[in-house]
Amino acid sequence: MHLLLRTLLLLVTSRRRPQLSLWGDSSLPLRVLPTDIDIAMHVNNGMYFSLMDLGRFDLMVRAGAWDRMRARGWSPVVNLETITFRKSLTLWQKYMIESRIIGVDERAIYFEQRIVARGEVYARAYVATRLVSSAGPVSNEEIFAEVGRPPAGLELPEFLHRWREENALPSTRRPAPHVW
Repeated sequence: MHLLLRTLLLLVTSRRRPQLSLWGDSSLPLRVLPTDIDIAMHVNNGMYFSLMDLGRFDLMVRAGAWDRMRARGWSPVVNLETITFRKSLTLWQKYMIESRIIGVDERAIYFEQRIVARGEVYARAYVATRLVSSAGPVSNEEIFAEVGRPPAGLELPEFLHRWREENALPSTRRPAPHVW
């Protein structure tokens, strides 16, 4: 993982930040470091997803969900993600990672995440996540029993339902042969 030390530091420092609801918004202030940029001297496109991991961890820690998940042996994994870029972040630039859960379905919990600098959206991503244990995927009912149910008005936008259906790979229990 690119950001192992930064992630470990975040897991400590997020505990000192104000608590949040898991169903609320998280804002994580960061600065572009030399390890985040590529030869074009801006944040590498692949690095955005790694940085957004930090935003989701910050939300989970500050909401108290991280400790509950880890106590049960659950680990978060990304199942599907997409990103759109608008502007580039450059070396030493300050920015925020804005994160929130925007819906759930029978298989995943969906986040919207934004990179914001100078009051403008630089990039936006949608990320479908799951929790897994040594026994396999953790059901939403188990998750909600541990961290609370989503608010009544939280509905997954229709375009994300279609996105998931159109981009899903077969289950790990079914073959997925490599054929062009």
